[in-house]
Amino acid sequence: MGLRFYGRANYIKMDSYDIAVIGAGAAGSMAAIRAGQSGKKVTLLERNEILGRKILMTGRGRCNITNSGKLDTFIEKFGKRPGQFLRNAFYKFSNEDVMDFFRSKGLELKSERQGRVFPLSDNARSVTQVLEKCLEENKVDVRYKIRIREIRKDGENFILDTDGGPVTAKKIILATGGASYKDTGSTGDGFQIAQALGHAILPLKPGLVPLKTKETWVKEVQGLTLKNIRLIFVAGKKKIISDVGELLFTHFGVSGPLVLDLSADIVRLLSEEGQMNLLIDLKPGIDKSEMDDKLLREIKEHGGREIKTMLAQALPLKLAPLILKLVEIDLHKKVHQMNKDDRRKLAKILKELPLTIAGSLPLEEAMVTCGGVAIKEIDPRTMESRVIPGLYFAGEVIEGGAPSGGYNLQQAFSTGYLAGESAANA
Repeated sequence: MGLRFYGRANYIKMDSYDIAVIGAGAAGSMAAIRAGQSGKKVTLLERNEILGRKILMTGRGRCNITNSGKLDTFIEKFGKRPGQFLRNAFYKFSNEDVMDFFRSKGLELKSERQGRVFPLSDNARSVTQVLEKCLEENKVDVRYKIRIREIRKDGENFILDTDGGPVTAKKIILATGGASYKDTGSTGDGFQIAQALGHAILPLKPGLVPLKTKETWVKEVQGLTLKNIRLIFVAGKKKIISDVGELLFTHFGVSGPLVLDLSADIVRLLSEEGQMNLLIDLKPGIDKSEMDDKLLREIKEHGGREIKTMLAQALPLKLAPLILKLVEIDLHKKVHQMNKDDRRKLAKILKELPLTIAGSLPLEEAMVTCGGVAIKEIDPRTMESRVIPGLYFAGEVIEGGAPSGGYNLQQAFSTGYLAGESAANA
């Protein structure tokens, strides 16, 4: 315990540490573990009553720990500037290192589609249990239900004003997460703290977020998942084309893996353009001319069937009548009754089902926060602030964000590890 004097006669007892880590998510937990391994006196302060609340929600409760892809892929997923900034962290504590870390603690892993790595248990709680055990083994003082009101520099030390009493530390690691999913404790406090200490905060925008459409017909097919389709987003002369994958219709618009992975770029373009068009290619394996040929074959071979029956064999049952309604073709019209204009309209909408993207769900409902503490003010070799010596950053509080697939959790583990090691060795 240390003593700090206020006025003539009043003093208050203060807990004193070498390193205080704020936020017990993936980044903060790993930072505290790494710092604790050095033998430093470390505390981990968490506003929730448990560790890793957001970890427990990732991968639909299964926790997509990382990705088995190459490190260059990780760098690419974060974009040019943030990706290059993270290069040192990714190489210092790579995806292979993360997997080895958890395996060494007895957690078996498995790799699924697109290289996504999950615990064999399919239970995110098994991941947080490993982190909790490691924190205990490395004598980290974990304190729950602690919220930071203010941090200020006092000579060589930091003074943390918390609702659990004041704390002093030689080094601070800020790993408070973003401003999305507020129920997990990510309420944006870290941005306010960093800004109060003199750091620039880039505008916060939602990433991995569902999109809203102007068209209301999406309500008619809400809950419907389209598989093996491609998305084309168009705003003026700018175009974003997805891979082939899945889309989910919601009562307000669209979601699903393809939408979520591109949503950060879409939100950015929306802020510039106001709105944009989305074209859903329901049959990406064939082009428009081949589609017309296919319809002609249907006329010859199955001319007596109703058009809605023909479409129901190629599309989800719920979607077929909606498609005909949008192109204004009678549901009960026979295939052989289709004229050239009918074929043209049908071929076009099967390749370009149109929607208008008007916005996204708010930041609070996004999975990832884009923006944050400007990377130009952080040393990529150490994660230390270039503004305030002794202050380090880790995880989602740092500018940048990636698509789903384990990339964001890897960023948290990598930056946390590097920040913890750097703070302990400084």
